[in-house]
Amino acid sequence: MATVAFHTLGCKVNHYETEAIWQLFKQAGYEKVDEERRADVYVINTCTVTNTGDKKSRQIIRRAIRKNPDAVICVTGCYAQTSPAEIMAIPGVDIVIGTQDRTKLLDYIAQYQKEREPINGVGNIMKSRVYEELDVPSFTDRTRASLKIQEGCNNFCTFCIIPWARGLMRSRDPKEVIKQATQLVEAGYKEIVLTGIHTGGYGEDLKEYSLARLLEDLEEVRGLKRIRISSIEASQLTDDVISVIAKSKKVVRHMHVPLQSGSDTVLKRMRRKYTMAQFSERITKLKEALPRLAITSDVIVGFPGETEEEFQETYDFIAEHKFSELHVFPYSMRTGTPAARMTDQIAEDVKSERVHRLIALSDQLAKDYASQFEGEVLEMIPEERDKENPDSGLFIGYTDNYLKVKVAVDETMVGEIVRVKLTKAGYPYNEGEFVRVVKDEVEVR
Repeated sequence: MATVAFHTLGCKVNHYETEAIWQLFKQAGYEKVDEERRADVYVINTCTVTNTGDKKSRQIIRRAIRKNPDAVICVTGCYAQTSPAEIMAIPGVDIVIGTQDRTKLLDYIAQYQKEREPINGVGNIMKSRVYEELDVPSFTDRTRASLKIQEGCNNFCTFCIIPWARGLMRSRDPKEVIKQATQLVEAGYKEIVLTGIHTGGYGEDLKEYSLARLLEDLEEVRGLKRIRISSIEASQLTDDVISVIAKSKKVVRHMHVPLQSGSDTVLKRMRRKYTMAQFSERITKLKEALPRLAITSDVIVGFPGETEEEFQETYDFIAEHKFSELHVFPYSMRTGTPAARMTDQIAEDVKSERVHRLIALSDQLAKDYASQFEGEVLEMIPEERDKENPDSGLFIGYTDNYLKVKVAVDETMVGEIVRVKLTKAGYPYNEGEFVRVVKDEVEVR
């Protein structure tokens, strides 16, 4: 039996797509092996969000070639889409496809095995207007399932290469989303994470359908317990979406709303399409509809030209709005983007110092948020054994409002929803005490 090994770099969408590509190989009778083993085919799913992503992708490609010089080496993903010639120039690469036409991969492999000529299957992503269906009925990882609902982004922020790697916004057919959600529930998943390149933009290209309608339709999927939105822009938190979330029994009390900067002048240079007043108005409205909601966010520190005052505006905005946790990134020059050509780049030591200040604030805000729930009973899904203390009987998972909890449960409860009393709030981990398993109550309509 032919064997295939995968290596995935980058985001949740890439991990989702690797699972989809594995389904194609599985149907063709391949056996999957660990990437450390010798395989007949290697598929490297690349990332290009930073220059480091490109470099790391090249290292992984070379490593696969060394492992088995006779294997068919296939490279896909965002770096493959933006720089196919650069990848084709690596001796030993056989097939390059970008972020579309993944269903042709097995045909390309057959063609390569016959002709022994390298194949560049990368097309112009900017011409693509239709969402490419890639089905994932279940995941190798058994606890949380991603469900990709859209592709591409129309925003062209000055720091970001992704529209060039993924093309413009296109939404998945709602019927396909519901069909896949149903499949995932049948495979035993209790929580689904809606994901995409610009997830909250779902429906902007559809007639008379929107993210709010999709959430209402997902609410009707029997057996589905939790819906999480991987990321949503403040401008996409429309009154309609907020009202659907407020009524929902399944959308969790956690939203990831990317901020990037808390300064209007920096946002303008980033070409982000909102002001701080607009952002503030939306998340205030959201918190009124969902009290004690966890709002996590992404922030870029040290964007070209960021002054001490602009950084302070960001710091103060975050402190005032009490985000529950931040992902803080020092600005990283991405070749090919307008921001990389800006002349007033910030010194690395200044970036680093600002990053540390924001991380310290984030840690404090995370502890403050978690401490409100001390002594309360919350629902969580245990995901994996505590690797630091493998013999402790402790498992780690997330509550619906995205608190990471360590709790002693039975291994059979992994992937199930359990009730846990939060005994000690902390960060990055909270401690909890098992109360009981939430059985599938009969759903009353």
